[in-house]
Amino acid sequence: MSAESLLQNAENERNPLTMSDEQILEEIYSTHVHSDTKFDVDSLLTLVENTLRRSTHIVDNVVQGSHASLETIDDKIPQFKSPLCTLKQIASEMACKLPPSEETAHKTTLAILNKLSIYDWDAKAVLTLAAFALEYSDFWLLAQYQPTDPLAKSVAILKRVPFLTRPAALQKHRQAIAEVNNLVKATLQVIEVIFELEKLTSYDIKDVPALGLAIEQIPVDVYWAIITIVSVVTQIDCLITESEHKHELSHYGQKINIILSKLRKQITLCRQQIDEAEYYRKLKRLFQSPTEIIEVLKVLIFNKAAPQPLFHGATKTTVEMSVLKKKNVYLFISSLDITEEEISVLRPVYDSIKSKENYKIVWIPIVEAWTEQLHKKFDILKSKMPWYVVQYSGIITGYKYIKEEWHFKKNPMVVVISPLSKVQHSNAFYLIQAHGIRAFPFTTFREQQINNEINWIASVVGNIHPIINSWVEGQKYILFYGGKDKEWIQQFTKYASALANDVAIKEAKISIELFCVEKEDKSLAKRFWSGIESLFVTKVQKPVDAVTQEVQKMLSYRNESGWALLSKGPSVVTSGHGISVLKTVAEFEKWKEAIKKDFGLSFKKYHAEIITPHRCSFLQIPNVSGTLPETIKCPGCPRVMEIFISYKCCHNENNANAIQ
Repeated sequence: MSAESLLQNAENERNPLTMSDEQILEEIYSTHVHSDTKFDVDSLLTLVENTLRRSTHIVDNVVQGSHASLETIDDKIPQFKSPLCTLKQIASEMACKLPPSEETAHKTTLAILNKLSIYDWDAKAVLTLAAFALEYSDFWLLAQYQPTDPLAKSVAILKRVPFLTRPAALQKHRQAIAEVNNLVKATLQVIEVIFELEKLTSYDIKDVPALGLAIEQIPVDVYWAIITIVSVVTQIDCLITESEHKHELSHYGQKINIILSKLRKQITLCRQQIDEAEYYRKLKRLFQSPTEIIEVLKVLIFNKAAPQPLFHGATKTTVEMSVLKKKNVYLFISSLDITEEEISVLRPVYDSIKSKENYKIVWIPIVEAWTEQLHKKFDILKSKMPWYVVQYSGIITGYKYIKEEWHFKKNPMVVVISPLSKVQHSNAFYLIQAHGIRAFPFTTFREQQINNEINWIASVVGNIHPIINSWVEGQKYILFYGGKDKEWIQQFTKYASALANDVAIKEAKISIELFCVEKEDKSLAKRFWSGIESLFVTKVQKPVDAVTQEVQKMLSYRNESGWALLSKGPSVVTSGHGISVLKTVAEFEKWKEAIKKDFGLSFKKYHAEIITPHRCSFLQIPNVSGTLPETIKCPGCPRVMEIFISYKCCHNENNANAIQ
């Protein structure tokens, strides 16, 4: 490579128009010294704004040939001790850098940054702009007063003002002067927005994540503001000295306008995030202190928007939110993908409380982006609900709060709130699904009472078939069974039926009923396993007890080839997976003598003796609304279960249970 090519490459490397932000950062960081230097940047910016607002107005009048007056606004003049020597040094650094070039502008900018090394980035920008404002305003002030003031006229000649303002020169350079003036205004705006950003640094970055990225970019933005000012000074020098050279400013104009647009978007985003953070804190305070429930719900759903009337499903009319005043409210929160079956979970609750004035159900639909199709789906859904429905065509204002504080995901949830806005259960949906109206009023206290009960199977099976309740009440033995393997079900049915009808069983006056969960219609099996899931969710965050282990064990059988559970009335005797439980009923002859003492204990003892060791347990938990534990102990041994993540799609868009 020739010496000329090497020189050209070196010059390109110093050309800011071809340098990346990373390259610019690397160079300007080397000029910066972190210090505790205190400087009243706000007062200096105020003075610079006053100066440039009036001087650029003079230039606009000169360029346009008008005599428009600036609005009669009294300039705010702060008490301020000007760093005059520093400003003169900066002005001197910028002056007479001819002939112009991008490389010279870059070197001059670095020299200025070195002089201002101990100042913060916003101070570097405003000091440079102040040094420019002194010269720029002085020049155009002289231009304004030279026709009538002898002193101004003499000074103007010394500063070559007539070379730019006399009619012929003005006609020749009108476009260049306007370009300079517009670029000065844009650069001032950039620095003003940087100051706005700096003022936002008092907020926590966690609350305003956009602020972090914006602050990181400020050094580069300041660099471009300063180099633009340097280039403007050079262009003015070219004009008043009648140089044959001119400094091309269009590149700087494009860059400054891009930066200004970016900064304004960042400011808007930061303010939006600040508003969201303040709203979030306000909502938390409202829920933590006694507040009338209507006021809290207005903030949660609408915030600053005008509250919309509620739709009352029972009367098909709209009512004001005042109907919820001093009421216990069950917030039924879901997406529009809710099924008929999920809606039906709350119908018994509604039927029970509709005569009670103190309890109301309100459905809050969660939709992130409404469409015409979703509006139609919403209308279909609300027509199926007898309770109150929130009607709002935007996203619920408190969506983030609902998602983060109440852990809403996709599945429906029920948040129980007292008349004074105390959250009495952050998600009672699974409590209701597992225990029905028996769990009323669905508070965490009532849930704890139910969790202390040892007879859980009745809650799961009570609603899946009417005959089961009579068996439970009659304290009969019941063998619930099912599985994915039809042949296993046939084998189990054969041996279990033989056991139930065995002479020894009849003589001992033992009554055993069989109920195949999987053999009945699919909706029955779905309700059974939904009940098991719901029961698991209500217990999973509580200390592990025998009942929790039993429920967890049952849930691990869901995808087994076969399983069975034996209960006596509402009490679970034991449960087991396909091989061991089938062998237990098939080998009844080996343990039938023991049934004279206690059939349930005999069944449980023999099953425990033949249970298959070293069998893996699998526990599939749906992505339910609410929190799930980080670890779960195995229902079959003391170890902690391994965690696997799986994704499932059954392509059931036309599922009969889904509401289209």
